[in-house]
Amino acid sequence: MSYKKLVQFGLVMLVYLLVGGQTALAAQSIKIGGNYELSGAAAAYGQAMKDGLDLAIDQVNQNGGLLDGQSVEAVVYDNKSDLTESASVAQRLVTEGVVGIVGPATTGNAQAEIPLITKGQLPTVLPAATGDTITLDDQGKVLDYLFRVCFADSYQGIAAAGYAHDQLKAQKAAVVVDTTSDYATGLADNFKAKFQALGGQIVLEDSMAAGDVDFSVIITKLLNQDVDVIYMPTYYTEAGLFIHQARELGIQTPILGGDGYSSQILTQLASNEYANEIYYTDHFSLVSEDKTVQDFIQAFKDKYGKEPGAFEALGYDAAMVLMDAIERVGTTEPQAVKEALAQTKDYHGVTGTFTMDENHNPLKTAIVVQLEEGQVVAADNYEVSDSKSN
Repeated sequence: MSYKKLVQFGLVMLVYLLVGGQTALAAQSIKIGGNYELSGAAAAYGQAMKDGLDLAIDQVNQNGGLLDGQSVEAVVYDNKSDLTESASVAQRLVTEGVVGIVGPATTGNAQAEIPLITKGQLPTVLPAATGDTITLDDQGKVLDYLFRVCFADSYQGIAAAGYAHDQLKAQKAAVVVDTTSDYATGLADNFKAKFQALGGQIVLEDSMAAGDVDFSVIITKLLNQDVDVIYMPTYYTEAGLFIHQARELGIQTPILGGDGYSSQILTQLASNEYANEIYYTDHFSLVSEDKTVQDFIQAFKDKYGKEPGAFEALGYDAAMVLMDAIERVGTTEPQAVKEALAQTKDYHGVTGTFTMDENHNPLKTAIVVQLEEGQVVAADNYEVSDSKSN
């Protein structure tokens, strides 16, 4: 081959490689990381949120993907409901080239990943970590790369107290709290403060711990007290067992809790006959008449053959908000994406319409769900106004 032909051949190959390389780059998918509790104590939450994430990505891909046709791919790992594993998963996702993370589900596991996503400058959206100050560092400064789509514990506790006082006409309350859980103590502290500010009286306080299965001592104390409502902000397993035992022993007092009640496991453990006059603050309701919510419910049923709950909805909204930010800003560059997340305004999700505040928390109303015979019979929007807040 002559020198001239060799040069021409080289130019042809160069063009081919350049075009081929561009095509390959265009074909690359945008990776969204999932740090979820797929096993362990909080597996029901993590799996639900993963289902929401997967549905969100399916819908985005069916509608043409992101950024001029790039498909989206979920890269999800199991943190095993463990703090150390949560940090390890976050580090793995940082090094694997994801453009953002959704999850973990719980406040404790989310806190474990914060140093990794902060150092890695990776935009992260928490679906359901409700700890009051989780989006702030130790000095009270907002964490640039951390956001959430759920309301905080203080809001849930205040809303529950307001609802108990205003709607259930309660004047005397008992509070049973898991003292080993920041989630439970956060809700309980704010419930007590708000209920007392409204003129209510806390006549009994007692403690429990995660993993407890026998609540007979607490129930005996409750049987000897005149209370209008029992506030027990814990997770679905202990709540379900408590409800069953309390009702079986004759306590008919309304029982209130937080979004930790939002699982079919609660009603399975409580049994339908005992799951009456149960109320809990939540983020989502199947009985909503909002078209966005009903479309989501139908899409979820089509994909999974069952109805979604609050944690599926929160997982969906967290993923959608992250992808919406990427699309709005037109890039996956972390600095730009986190700024777009911070500027989220009037986003109409399936858990409500919300705007991110200066601390990366969504401004939204709470829903108070009522169970009768194990079924949701009502879901009331309850807004904590400035005049009612502490």
